[in-house]
Amino acid sequence: MRKNIVAGNWKMHKTQKETVALLEEIIAKKPNTTTEIIVAPTFVNLSKAVEITNGKGITVAAQNMHQAEGGAFTGEIAASMLTDIGVTTVILGHSERRAYFHETDALLASKVDTALKHEMRIIFCFGEELKDRQINNHFNIVENQLRDGLFHLEKKDWTNIVLAYEPVWAIGTGETASPEQAQEMHKFIRTLVEKVYGFDIADNLTILYGGSVKPDNAKEIFSKPDVDGGLIGGAALKADDFLAIVNGF
Repeated sequence: MRKNIVAGNWKMHKTQKETVALLEEIIAKKPNTTTEIIVAPTFVNLSKAVEITNGKGITVAAQNMHQAEGGAFTGEIAASMLTDIGVTTVILGHSERRAYFHETDALLASKVDTALKHEMRIIFCFGEELKDRQINNHFNIVENQLRDGLFHLEKKDWTNIVLAYEPVWAIGTGETASPEQAQEMHKFIRTLVEKVYGFDIADNLTILYGGSVKPDNAKEIFSKPDVDGGLIGGAALKADDFLAIVNGF
């Protein structure tokens, strides 16, 4: 059955003290909900986050990981290091990783394989930039990112895949993506997965929207039939805003 998820990507924010304070506030104010709540603090605070959220109905995810099992990769984090501290969900392919660190679809496919080998769940991010949307090439971009990054997988692997569509053109650009545009792309994505893997996998697949979801638009966005939640950036750094988005369901 398709799961509703609201995931907060904290990016490079929050010291350990600030992380503890935010998590404690989220735990104290968390509504009774069937929506899965995920938080993704920075690497150095993951272990503390796992400790604080244990038994509280909140999942801790990593923001990234390396494709190798280990080795001379200064500054990188292996999948085994994450699972060893109790982190079994990882965000891969975020638009900032693609743009600033030049992560390619081929590299991400390798990361996906490594994460699955370690029985991790993957929140796989993808989406088009403004120039792609302007020339009406957005569907092709999204299809290519999914084909090159994920469509080598076997059907059984998809139980550990969550998709997160990021319309990069609508994040911090002054442009706005409407709920109808979100639904249009999510429907396209689900139909594409169905063509390759069949109805059951597509129908049970959780597809998150990562295009500046806020407390005042969450309910309308989440009401769309193919939008199953959100990957939240800035609004995830304030407990009240983040939980208001959770309540969008």
